[in-house]
Amino acid sequence: MIAIRTNRAEYRNDIAEVIRLFCGLSDIALYDEMEPDAAELVFDLQMDRKGSRYHLLSRVAEFTDTDTFELPYRPTPLTIKKLEKRALKLSCYRLLKQLYPEVQTPWGSLTGIRPTKLFRELMQECGIEYAREMFQETFDVSLKKTDLAERICKVQEPYLYVLSPKDIDVYIGIPFCKTKCLYCSFPSEILGREDRLPLYIEALKRDIAAGAALAKDRKMRVRSFYMGGGTPTVLSAKQLDDLLSFTRSQYGSFGGEATVEAGRPDTITLEKLMVLKRAGIDRISINPQTMNDETLRRVGRSHTANDIRFIYDLARRVGFELINMDLIAGLPGENSEDMQASCNALAELKPDNLTVHSLAIKRSSLLKSKLEEYPLASAEQAEIMMAIGANCAERMGMNPYYMYRQKYMTGNLENVGYALQGKECVYNIDMMEETTSILSHGAGTMTKRVFRGENRIERLPSPKDVPTYLEKLDRLIDEKCRFFA
Repeated sequence: MIAIRTNRAEYRNDIAEVIRLFCGLSDIALYDEMEPDAAELVFDLQMDRKGSRYHLLSRVAEFTDTDTFELPYRPTPLTIKKLEKRALKLSCYRLLKQLYPEVQTPWGSLTGIRPTKLFRELMQECGIEYAREMFQETFDVSLKKTDLAERICKVQEPYLYVLSPKDIDVYIGIPFCKTKCLYCSFPSEILGREDRLPLYIEALKRDIAAGAALAKDRKMRVRSFYMGGGTPTVLSAKQLDDLLSFTRSQYGSFGGEATVEAGRPDTITLEKLMVLKRAGIDRISINPQTMNDETLRRVGRSHTANDIRFIYDLARRVGFELINMDLIAGLPGENSEDMQASCNALAELKPDNLTVHSLAIKRSSLLKSKLEEYPLASAEQAEIMMAIGANCAERMGMNPYYMYRQKYMTGNLENVGYALQGKECVYNIDMMEETTSILSHGAGTMTKRVFRGENRIERLPSPKDVPTYLEKLDRLIDEKCRFFA
């Protein structure tokens, strides 16, 4: 057990996230809320303020760190909070670098999901050189990751430049899957409970109708549409047709882009692909995660690499010109040769987008409870695999266009989306950069309201599991109306 002793307990979670960069899945608690003898390691961070000047003293084991800083003239409460949090996190990070010098931290002290969002904010404050200096000198981000953040921001710029304050993205979540993957932590239901799926679709349509009415009332304009999961293609062709037709009739349009995560090839048929095409869906994902049959069986996916090839070819023949494929670097039992083989197989198919994920070991996944059974890649191996994925994308003529990080990622790495020029997914950019409000429908989804010019975002989560969503839908619809009032 790791303990945090601090006079600024409101930042406990932020401090804990820095500690997890080095200590992974360790249990972390406030020192005052645990038995003192249970603390194997105590991080002591004391922050004092006199007027506008701060003094920070931090200790762990035999290591000490001190810092002083001043607030700018007439700071806002948000500025004060940001500077206090940043100072505590950086001080804790410097201690950890002394305590665990062998741990790789390519993103330095950054713990947030969206490094590119921070890079863009810094650029807007004082220019690109300032952003690069802050990343490398203050946050200790590597040169390679700084270059990646800058490159992605440049690709995104044309898409963000045309944003209107009334633009929204529409998201629909289908929290059902055919089987549960070993690494998955999403609270999706395994298909087979047919009694719940029809009930869910009917409730979802009520949610969609209320959202569309809200959008019309507020004169919002749909910029893009995205259906994710779970696995949306576990729905039958008839259910897909009904739900997509209903959604488009309610909102009037899918906007300039419509995406459905077809995801697993064992849930895709010619009939479903034809339904998606007729409904106006122009982007789909066919996600192998690996092209190694042994790994596919190991992680609980009931399809083969040849199934992926067959469905991909079928989708092309149906007429889909924008197909994304996903790979995960560091799946249990895989090494760099396996990653290279998967990349070579995908390069032969020539998708338009490639998303390369770094394996994240989530607390609620089956993998977390069975770590001793599965050999996992080291941080060094994971970085090599991610580089193989990046080289594959470059070989196919793609550029990185969005990126995000997750907790407990192998090697403290990231997930990167690559695309051929002009074939970037608008929804992915909007979601990751949090530049556009999102109206979400379904269990486990997140509605966001972006207050442009205020650097402020508010979030309204839907209940994570299907039964609670069904029970609380009426209340959720009312909350959305107030949320956008």
